[in-house]
Amino acid sequence: MKQTSISRYLILCVIAVVVILAGCNNNETSNNESSGSDDDRMELRVFVPTFSTEPPTDSSPVLQAIEDYTNKNISMEWAPNSNLDDRFNITLSSGDLPHVMYVPSKSPSFISAVEDGAFWELSPYLDDYPNLSQANDIILNNSSINGEIYGIYRSRDLGRNGVIIRKDWLENLGLEEPETIDEFYDMLKAFTEDDPDGNGEDDTYGMVVSQFEGPWDTMQTWFGVPNKWGEDEDGNLYPFFLDDNYMEALDFFKQLYDEGLVNDDFAVMDPAQWSDEVIAGKAGVQVNVLDEGHRIQETMLEGDPDNDDPITVINAVEGPNGLFNLPTSGYSGMLAISRTAVQTEEELAEVLDFLDKLNDEEVQILAENGIEGRHYEMVDGEYQSLADEDQNLQSEYDGLNQMLMYLPEPLSLTPEATELRQLETDLMLENEEIVVPNPAEALISEIYSRQGQQLDTIVLDARIQYIAGQIDESGLDEAVDLWLQSGGQDYIDEINQLYQEADLE
Repeated sequence: MKQTSISRYLILCVIAVVVILAGCNNNETSNNESSGSDDDRMELRVFVPTFSTEPPTDSSPVLQAIEDYTNKNISMEWAPNSNLDDRFNITLSSGDLPHVMYVPSKSPSFISAVEDGAFWELSPYLDDYPNLSQANDIILNNSSINGEIYGIYRSRDLGRNGVIIRKDWLENLGLEEPETIDEFYDMLKAFTEDDPDGNGEDDTYGMVVSQFEGPWDTMQTWFGVPNKWGEDEDGNLYPFFLDDNYMEALDFFKQLYDEGLVNDDFAVMDPAQWSDEVIAGKAGVQVNVLDEGHRIQETMLEGDPDNDDPITVINAVEGPNGLFNLPTSGYSGMLAISRTAVQTEEELAEVLDFLDKLNDEEVQILAENGIEGRHYEMVDGEYQSLADEDQNLQSEYDGLNQMLMYLPEPLSLTPEATELRQLETDLMLENEEIVVPNPAEALISEIYSRQGQQLDTIVLDARIQYIAGQIDESGLDEAVDLWLQSGGQDYIDEINQLYQEADLE
């Protein structure tokens, strides 16, 4: 009887242990399922620049929120922006490439890595993703290598260029915003000769230009001059300075200089001082990026709060051949996908899904601003940071926006804007309809990589010398001949061969 009782007791103990163990296993399974089972997520290494000495760690709550949204485990590999190119090249040469790699430019080292098969060509896959499929065709071409896509560009405003004007001077003189090149000239003339600031002194002029060549490049397009390369009726490319409209543009620039409507020291003016002349009330116009307009206005308001609306902006003026403007490249760096870390199309699909989700509103807000209630709050529909005075909070998200591509466009937590800022934004979008693409932007020229600086200097110096009256049209012709003999003709031949092979027409 005693033996029977003991046996039953032992059997009950064994059963109890089995039940307890089974319960533990069930709880572990349940806990794994409820947490999304991080072990099932793809591990992603992401290389991007940082402008901070304390970028987010992998334990950042913001990064973890992005991981949950994208269903990926992310390991950030930060490269200080101050030596980004070196870190990029070191990582390339190591052979141990991360899954996603920020590419600062189409540098020779990146092009060489592409030619060696280090990165995925993405053209066949982008249409499968809701955000990536909305990439701008012009910018895709600009960021491509001979027409092939090896990285998702990080979007910037394509139509950013425009004209900044002293609105208060227009009003003082009873002038309307110019719509044509002739009206643009008349405005500069009035700003120079008609005392637009009303102080009774001859101390103003029309337009300020610096050493930076951008204004001349932009204004050339108003006359129908192509963006770096034009295409003739036979489908052949030619450099912009061989275009029929180029001399008309140069003669206009020379007229502005001869009549004192532009500063005579433009060829040596430091671009860092470029906006100072508008702010100080010496010059009335600047051809620059549109968003410099609100920066000029805000600086002016600090010194003169009563002049509350001194600046306006326009996108371009119409020339004899229509309304055109010079685009920017439309991007700042791109995100490439390594073929060593991502070896199959199935893995590629996961990484592209990750990149696509980074463009969703939820992730843009996280990467730009952090977590609501911890890093920012919304007050009357406007964003207010909670991290401005807390470096620890800032370090939880500062720099995560370097992963963002902003496709199809960047979002903002601050929809309310000043009237001028909103005008700038509207004009940037309008500009996308009139910008002149460079048909050769995607083409990688070996000749230009060796001789490009020398060739550019010949042409740009001649333009400045012609505007300033140091050479005449025959001097321009001599500069063109020198350009052709110094490798320019070989450059034209190479570009056209690349253009035909890439079929970019």
